[in-house]
Amino acid sequence: MMPHDSSGTDPADLTLIGAIDALRSGQLKAVELLDAALKRITACNGGNPSFEGEPQAINAWARIYADRAQMQAEQADRHLQNEPENTPLLCGIPWGVKDLFAVQDLPLTASSRVIADHIADESAVVVEQLESQGMVLVGHTHTHEFAAGGSTDQVGNPWALDRSAGGSSGGSAAALAVGMIPAALGTDTAGSVRIPASLCGVSAIKPAFNRVPTAGVIPLSPTLDHVGSMARTIADAAVLLNHMSRSRRPALPWMGWGDPQIDLPIAASRERRPLEGTRIAVTERNRSELIHQDVAVSDQAAREACQRLGAEIIELPIPVDMNRADYDTVLIAEARSYHRQYAALEDQYRGSTRDFLAFGADEIPVSQYLAAQHQRLAVTEQWRQWFDYHGVDAILEPTQAIPSPRRGHGYDPDQAVGGEDPMTYFTALWNYTGFPAITLPTTRGTETGLPMSISLISAPGQEREAVRIGLALQHYEFSVPTPPIASWEAD
Repeated sequence: MMPHDSSGTDPADLTLIGAIDALRSGQLKAVELLDAALKRITACNGGNPSFEGEPQAINAWARIYADRAQMQAEQADRHLQNEPENTPLLCGIPWGVKDLFAVQDLPLTASSRVIADHIADESAVVVEQLESQGMVLVGHTHTHEFAAGGSTDQVGNPWALDRSAGGSSGGSAAALAVGMIPAALGTDTAGSVRIPASLCGVSAIKPAFNRVPTAGVIPLSPTLDHVGSMARTIADAAVLLNHMSRSRRPALPWMGWGDPQIDLPIAASRERRPLEGTRIAVTERNRSELIHQDVAVSDQAAREACQRLGAEIIELPIPVDMNRADYDTVLIAEARSYHRQYAALEDQYRGSTRDFLAFGADEIPVSQYLAAQHQRLAVTEQWRQWFDYHGVDAILEPTQAIPSPRRGHGYDPDQAVGGEDPMTYFTALWNYTGFPAITLPTTRGTETGLPMSISLISAPGQEREAVRIGLALQHYEFSVPTPPIASWEAD
């Protein structure tokens, strides 16, 4: 089955690649593409952007910059008309960025009252890169406050508004799912582009650590933070990522997997068995007691699909598991370090963020932090050697262990089993190690009707392998789902 790419009359239904083709062929102008995006937002967002959100609203956006976007679209059309051969590929494409990415002279609030009046002095490096290529920024999408959680409670899931859109890049995922934009950026510290993409039925790529610069992005944990590309298809997410590159030097001397020269494939192989010779591993993590039945069905369907396409599925033991205490030490120490500047404004944080930061708690000793970093490096090296030793092209596993939970005030910790969080059990390890991972939708839940997904993880510098497999699965096996809310009309 082919990925969904509407050939109907509404340009908002185009994928990123479809929109590029329409602009290049002259079938559409950038202003028409933007107009379609803004009309879809009016029809589906559930009213104007809101800080708290409403139970019957998607509320994907923190702010929309319609006038600014109109000027960018008009400029893009001039470039496309006057210099078509010298115009960047992404020129004229509408997109959104999570409300952690600075855009010069625009508000930057992290969906928080703590910095509600903040205006960015300069743009994040990656925003500057993409705007310089003529992309049309529609607005800032909502994030779980300061990215410090995985539920983005002010955003409704387009598949069921009483369900979580996931987080912390929930606004970007929800906007993509209903065609408000064809491309978006998010950040990922424990799964924050992959989890919302999974819960909303879209696709995402978390590249290897440091492949994309984080300068100008509000941090949660610099050791664990990744900038990721999000779109309705893996092909679209790969196109977007191909036009982003990392900074010249890693932020810290022990960091740095990313290779700015990697060009990801953007189309599935046309071979009869496109995954022939590909070795895909599954591990004991796929048998975790945390896994919901709908997730297990998705996982099995993906394995069988890979085999039909020619891949060899091999079961292997993991070399080492992540010590969650070490992960939490790094995450919390770095998050508190950044947020210490706002301690006097503690009462202005949302409750779940305030609980996470725990301003009154004892400081984490430097020795504990350094020991956790040392252990992280050791675990990362063991996983790198494991990939090399077994000749594995990718690992296949669920994105999260449960379907979308009920929308509420922060993720319910009572859903944890044995100290493990079913939302981040599969994702956090790949932030801890910095390995690249992609997420794409697979089946629909038989119990819930919600979209399920799988993740593919490859070794550092080998993003193309996970993407190659994902492209084949999405082209031949799993169509891209469309939530019913996409056809709603504004009241």
